[in-house]
Amino acid sequence: MTDLETQWGRVQSRLKTEFGEAAYNSWLKPLSLIHADGGRVQMAVPTRFMRDWVQSHYMDRLRDLWSVENPDIEEVELKVAAGFHRATAAAAREKAAPSEAAPTPSARMLRQNDDDDEFGAPLDPRFTFEDFVVGKSNELAYAAARRVAESKAVNFNPLFLHGGVGLGKTHLMHAIAWHVRRQAPQRRVIYLSAEKFMYQFISALRYKDTMAFKQKFRAVDVLMIDDVQFIANKNSTQEEFFHTFNALIDHHRQVVISADRSPSDLEGIEERIRSRLGWGLVADIHPTDYELRLGILQQKVDGINGAKVPGEVLEFLARRIASNVRELEGALNRVVAHATLIGRPITMALAETLLQDLLRANDRRITVEDIQRRVAEYYNLRLADLLSPRRARTVARPRQVAMYLSKQLTTRSLPDIGRKFGGRDHTTVMHAVKRVEELVRSDGSLEEDIHHLRRLVEG
Repeated sequence: MTDLETQWGRVQSRLKTEFGEAAYNSWLKPLSLIHADGGRVQMAVPTRFMRDWVQSHYMDRLRDLWSVENPDIEEVELKVAAGFHRATAAAAREKAAPSEAAPTPSARMLRQNDDDDEFGAPLDPRFTFEDFVVGKSNELAYAAARRVAESKAVNFNPLFLHGGVGLGKTHLMHAIAWHVRRQAPQRRVIYLSAEKFMYQFISALRYKDTMAFKQKFRAVDVLMIDDVQFIANKNSTQEEFFHTFNALIDHHRQVVISADRSPSDLEGIEERIRSRLGWGLVADIHPTDYELRLGILQQKVDGINGAKVPGEVLEFLARRIASNVRELEGALNRVVAHATLIGRPITMALAETLLQDLLRANDRRITVEDIQRRVAEYYNLRLADLLSPRRARTVARPRQVAMYLSKQLTTRSLPDIGRKFGGRDHTTVMHAVKRVEELVRSDGSLEEDIHHLRRLVEG
């Protein structure tokens, strides 16, 4: 075994040199040597996520380097064993295979992690902090999620994330789980939807096993429940959720909740629950702006091997598909897949042809008229006031906001927008857009108005 450890030390050195210190420390340093037998070396990794990542990104090189050091080794096997280290390996070599009655600590930890995954919901390996693109619309939610993931205790509990469909709530919750499992695999994390929480509870009632249900959920270190609005008007489920929530908070366990609206706006949820959901930090994930959508597309393209997507196509997609990130990524995937399978270069013409249905749906979704109507209602004005020549501040500022949103949320040109506002010149629209952009940097109230209006318009 000493020779094998020496060989592993040399393999580690090569891996660090080839892949760099950052990648090595994150993904390869946590590997631990167990033993070698019959041409196969067995290694431990702390989490299933890390195992999958190493297998997909580093396994070929890992196998080659082992073969160079020891020609007898033809295969490398990764086993998930949280908390595994050399002392554990020594004990494993000295003992026979553990019996079911007396499992080793690493085996117990592995079984616990698997049970948590089965009780909760599977995590998507694409949803990590590294793959989350941060912009002004989501920076608070991102910073809060990272703080929860990196600290055993934070000064806000629960963390409540809310926003529309496809804006990144689920991504951040998965990212928290992956980070905790990678950095502190001994901590127990359960992520699941509110729907699955309800079905688990119903099953426990049916089989008269509610005590096991309570013990399972109240023994976790981090509980994350997605789309909590699903339990609206589900009285028994809300009762159990309320007691689970209180038990975890009382024992300083972290709770992360997501919904499509703020706690105060959750209809069909008991007042006592809405009150407690607002105890901690409430982070609103706003609709994406053009720059953030473009950044998301650029990052996604960087992760697609061999795909050459012209910048003008990415800019086109970022402008035309403003509904949510899922549709945006789906559009890019459709274009890349078609071009790859057919063997054609990606062009603007190809993108427009392939995405006709999606583009039409987005064009229908938001119009200048929709924006004008929403802004007039929000500021308690008549629609005719926005289109009139009146320059009173009570009318002029809402008109500028409506022009700004028309530029941000529709594909209309500046002259087109000007014509929609009583035949105004395009320079008037340009001035309005610039003025609003300047004001939102210093006027928090106006910034809040615009975020609220965007959510109203985008539905």
